[in-house]
Amino acid sequence: MDRDWSNLPKNLLDSVVERLMVTTDYMRFSLVCMSWYSVAKDNKSKLAMMAPPPMLLIYTGEEDLWKLYNAMDNKILDLQLRVPNKRLCGSSKGWLIFADWNVVDKNLGVTLVNPFFRVKGRREKENSVIRLPPLTPPGWRKWVRVRRKNRDDWVERCQYYVHKATLSADPASDANDCIVVVIYEERLRLAFIRLGKDKTWTYIDERVGTSVSSIVINGCRGIEEVARVEDKFYGVNYGSELYSFKVTPQSSSDVKLAACGVEQKVFVKRYLVEAKERVILMVQRYIKFDYEVGKRVTRKFRIFELNLDECEWIEKQSLGDVALFVGDNSSVSVLASNFPTCQPNCIYFNHDRSRAGCEFPPHDFGVYNVVSQSFLDPYPTHVKTMVETTDRLPIWIMPTIQL
Repeated sequence: MDRDWSNLPKNLLDSVVERLMVTTDYMRFSLVCMSWYSVAKDNKSKLAMMAPPPMLLIYTGEEDLWKLYNAMDNKILDLQLRVPNKRLCGSSKGWLIFADWNVVDKNLGVTLVNPFFRVKGRREKENSVIRLPPLTPPGWRKWVRVRRKNRDDWVERCQYYVHKATLSADPASDANDCIVVVIYEERLRLAFIRLGKDKTWTYIDERVGTSVSSIVINGCRGIEEVARVEDKFYGVNYGSELYSFKVTPQSSSDVKLAACGVEQKVFVKRYLVEAKERVILMVQRYIKFDYEVGKRVTRKFRIFELNLDECEWIEKQSLGDVALFVGDNSSVSVLASNFPTCQPNCIYFNHDRSRAGCEFPPHDFGVYNVVSQSFLDPYPTHVKTMVETTDRLPIWIMPTIQL
């Protein structure tokens, strides 16, 4: 006999919420029925205390449906999320960032999508999609005109015009503080827009001029990742040089060199993350491309911490109780001791796009122990097979619920 769970006493449901420890359980609770959703909403302060590790979003191969894999308990959630079939260029604060060529308007649109508001079989929330003004930096029309001469090259270059993107805050819960920053074009320049405040993008290198010239250098010296720490944004380039800048109502200003580079190598990817309050880490990922078998392999990682007083990188041999999650997502750090199955001193890395070898299948993923300098296989066989056979790269995403 089917039970009517909607008529359970509120005090009983409140006691259940008090015992929920992770966001995924809270999510399942809120989706049972409207009365349970109301109880979850009344107890949303409990949700704010939960800061879970990211989950892996994996394409199912079926239309626009993706699944969530919780690496902490080795389970694929019984949810299917609808994700647009567009060029995915990042995830941040629980949102996905897409770039898509608009054939009619002949410009590049940037769109924010919250997949947790787009669960299959449930009503889509109205604010699940945020469309931003088109990205049309100075010289854009010339760039378009030159590259359209070669149709195949033109399609590919448009698809990867936006290299990576990040958000300063969740636009659903903190729209007034949400700034979208994108890394775009071959030289990996920076642009930003303040959500709900700006009608056009600000192109940092063009507005500031020579004071930011070191950020945008031809070839392999462009910005790889941007992170916000307190009231500043930091960007690290291919030479591992770190720059800081502020976003003001008028423009970007006060661009400074925060740290000199430690080395310049072609097949090294760099990530930025705030590990603790005002502790900025740079993660260097050393990659090897095996063109004969068509695979990309991560060989090792190195960790550097920013010394704010000396403006230099200091190499670290340990992360302590911290675990990092890197890939096409905005890099994330968590305290492993808050989650029994999370490995401390480890980097959970995902196969992400690179400027060389990005056509390789997604086989380059795993867990790296910083102290032992060894690799762990994080996924059970069925999840590993699912990741390796997908034709769209999986991505880490922070689970979010809007109540």
